Amino acid sequence: MSDVSSESPVFARFAPLASAYDVALCDVWGVLHDGLAAHAAASDALTRFRAGGGAVVLVSNAPRPSDWVVSHLDGYGVPRSAWDAVITSGDVTRHMLAERGVSRVHHIGPDRDVPLFGDERIERVSAEEAPVAVVTGLVHDDVEIPEDYRPRLEALKARGTPLICANPDLVVQIGDQLLWCAGSIADMYRDMGGETHYAGKPYAPIYDAALGLASDILERNVDRERVIAIGDAVRTDLAGATAAGLDCLFVADGIHAEELGRGAPDPEKLAALFAANGYHPVAVTPQLTW
Repeated sequence: MSDVSSESPVFARFAPLASAYDVALCDVWGVLHDGLAAHAAASDALTRFRAGGGAVVLVSNAPRPSDWVVSHLDGYGVPRSAWDAVITSGDVTRHMLAERGVSRVHHIGPDRDVPLFGDERIERVSAEEAPVAVVTGLVHDDVEIPEDYRPRLEALKARGTPLICANPDLVVQIGDQLLWCAGSIADMYRDMGGETHYAGKPYAPIYDAALGLASDILERNVDRERVIAIGDAVRTDLAGATAAGLDCLFVADGIHAEELGRGAPDPEKLAALFAANGYHPVAVTPQLTW
């Protein structure tokens, strides 16, 4: 695994890197689309990687089942030629609940995330009735902030209720706007001393699941040195890839675009961002292109 120097980040298209990898684990929101429109060049790059024999697994911190993500990708016009499989933090959350044998949960999040729990498979109940809480986001993420949830979390903490975070992202980018996500609430609960479990990036379970899918696609075991993660968030994509022992291609014109310089990221700001967090990608690109 090679690292970008903290003094001089390397800018690269994907094509010069592609032959070194058999598998790409690619982020969805921020790479393939921005919440409003698809990034056609990114889909083209992944399609070309697959045409060369590579496998692509989309790895999303969406608090929904993977089939929901697929339908939305279709809606954005992301071609299915760009990917082989999809794994979401929602899928991992379902697995965590199944391992616990849970049939009742206390849900913190908007009603639009109810598909996570399946048709009548898991009942949403009050905090007093639930053995576990699941946070999928802020109920009204356009006006609320994480601090609004402190009293609710204090009550859960007093009961000793474990919390599963179905989306570890702190914020999400929709066009040029950033909105708070479930990770901001889960981190607050963790910092309060509450028992907290994370289903998605940057934590190991979702990477293990993604690599398992890649092995199934290629019909052989996957060498982690032949896997590249592609993403736009230092805290989730870059940190998660590093922890999983994977190279990372960092997409600068995503969630960090405003601080780095949208469209033309500043090399010094990039170096400072990586140095401050202690993670360094194998390469940096403004947007994913072939």
